[in-house]
Amino acid sequence: MNESILLIEDEEGLRMTLTDRLQREGYIVNCANDGEEGLRQATRLPVDLIILDLMLPRKSGFDVCRDLRQAGVVTPILILTARGQTTDKVVGLKLGGDDYVTKPFDMMELMARIEALLRRSPGRTQDPEGIHQVGRIRIDLPGTEVMRNGKPVDLSAREFQLLRYLVEHRGTTVPRDEILKQVWGYDAATFTRTVDVHVASLRQKLEEDPKRPALILTVPGLGYKFAS
Repeated sequence: MNESILLIEDEEGLRMTLTDRLQREGYIVNCANDGEEGLRQATRLPVDLIILDLMLPRKSGFDVCRDLRQAGVVTPILILTARGQTTDKVVGLKLGGDDYVTKPFDMMELMARIEALLRRSPGRTQDPEGIHQVGRIRIDLPGTEVMRNGKPVDLSAREFQLLRYLVEHRGTTVPRDEILKQVWGYDAATFTRTVDVHVASLRQKLEEDPKRPALILTVPGLGYKFAS
């Protein structure tokens, strides 16, 4: 499974360089060039790691880090800073940062720090008992329970079966006819919008913004995919 990284950095040259390197290493990269956009993405997208610059327009990295932790986001945060003062690093860590790298940094060291944080990332895991944590969504397959922001989500039996199938095939595009056959038991030739209707219902209950889904993705002309 390819881990996803949110890079919040306003310096265009560095943002492009890091994005290119991270993608070549096999990571999925989303970017934001200011603090407000970074905060918005970090609270809506299911990501495994946040790389956060401290000196950002519109909202500082300090404020972004603090707001994320106050919102209950536990995704690891790697702080990037051009500052050399120890106090800035200490403040960043106290506000919820997990590690820091001072600019200019060695790329190999940065990659090593990223790998170390991802190994212990709590944001999106599957334990041996079949419990999946994706951002603020907790899916307990054996216990047939779904939690959002710590509160139970009321799903119908069919909605849960659909969610289970998508989660068990997360990161893979699942065609509609396969879903119909495996979840409903319908023949693949059966024409129905049943899958679309149930996916829309799941999005209303699980997504931060159902009109811009980040968990259950549509693959045009093919089917659906649960974010990997």
